Amino acid sequence: MEVVYQRCCGLDVHKRTVVACRIVPGPQGGWQREVRTFGTVTRDLLALADWLKAAGVTHVAMESTGVYWRPVYNLLEGQFTVLVVNAQHLNAVPGRKTDVKDAEWIAELLQHGLLRGSFIPDRPQRELRELTRYRMSLVQERARVVQRVQKILEDTNLKLASVVSDITGVSARAMLEAFLAGQTDPVLLAELARGRLRQKREELEQALVGVVRAHHRFLLAEHLGHLDFPDDAIERVSREMEERLRPFEAEIQRLDTIPGVNRPIAEVLLAEVGTELDRFPTAHHLASWAGMCPGNDESAGKRRSGKTRKGSPWLRTTLIEAAHGAARSKTYSAAQFHRLVARRGKKKALVAVGHSILVIAYHVLLQKTSYYDLGANYFDERQSLYVQHRLTTRLERLGYRVTLEPLSAAA
Repeated sequence: MEVVYQRCCGLDVHKRTVVACRIVPGPQGGWQREVRTFGTVTRDLLALADWLKAAGVTHVAMESTGVYWRPVYNLLEGQFTVLVVNAQHLNAVPGRKTDVKDAEWIAELLQHGLLRGSFIPDRPQRELRELTRYRMSLVQERARVVQRVQKILEDTNLKLASVVSDITGVSARAMLEAFLAGQTDPVLLAELARGRLRQKREELEQALVGVVRAHHRFLLAEHLGHLDFPDDAIERVSREMEERLRPFEAEIQRLDTIPGVNRPIAEVLLAEVGTELDRFPTAHHLASWAGMCPGNDESAGKRRSGKTRKGSPWLRTTLIEAAHGAARSKTYSAAQFHRLVARRGKKKALVAVGHSILVIAYHVLLQKTSYYDLGANYFDERQSLYVQHRLTTRLERLGYRVTLEPLSAAA
């Protein structure tokens, strides 16, 4: 096989050790292999880098093993061409697997150019990713706390959630805190309602009567106190992200024109995908990388499965959230959702809409333009003859005689 890289190295990375196999040209021809084991503390990784530099190594490859590859990548980045490879592409023969053989196998594949590196963004984008992912974790944790509060309220028969839309809103929070302070009169508690919620005071008076025991009060106080931490943390993280994304304000505004996409979703899209889209030749390559398109599993001419492949769970979650919002609008995306949901189901329809949103975002960022919506009746206009025939047939089956007359002719 043709040798692509003359001086390369394969790394088998673990939590405490890194096994390195270095392949370089031998002094008398052929290839010289040397295997060494290094630790994963900073001093040992710097020694690994010096060992590679001494032999003139230019390319290094390693598996994407959990998060253990990150410190190795951070120290080797900029000194070598580092490839982080999907572990599924490196599976060795079962029963013949050792750390040394893994490193030798990675080095041999790299030497012949048989490895394709995963997309690893530059350091500023990686830092932004960590912020957006941490914020999403905080939002999820906040949702879990709200669910615990709701569970306690149901156990006490306080049906506050049946009247208010958000049990953590200003009015509901004031009622709960007053209740924990010792106020049990439902009339006085209902008077704490603000805004349009004051029109429901009679319903609130009935909902705020329950059987509350000492452990209920204790748990409610703990959950409400816990709820303050994610709220404050989300605000701090959002401010930090706003400072880092200030140079990309124009891109955020363009993404915000897409149905279902708001500023937090646009921030996640920029953090996960980036603004330099040259690494993705087409929008379909981006959708495939994100795991937002059908997979391929075909054998003997039969398609066995179209399950989507694994992609970034953070990007996928964000796109599905955007699809939920777009499905409730009066846009092309909503028409696409309602067109698919009847025959494919809600989950597949949401994935399809999320795929469309990602494709739209790709073109919006690449062409530096705002989104232009095709309209909620796009599919009907594109297939007007088919729609006429389908609806006419349904009415005739119900026993009606249908005559179609254009509006222009009728006028």
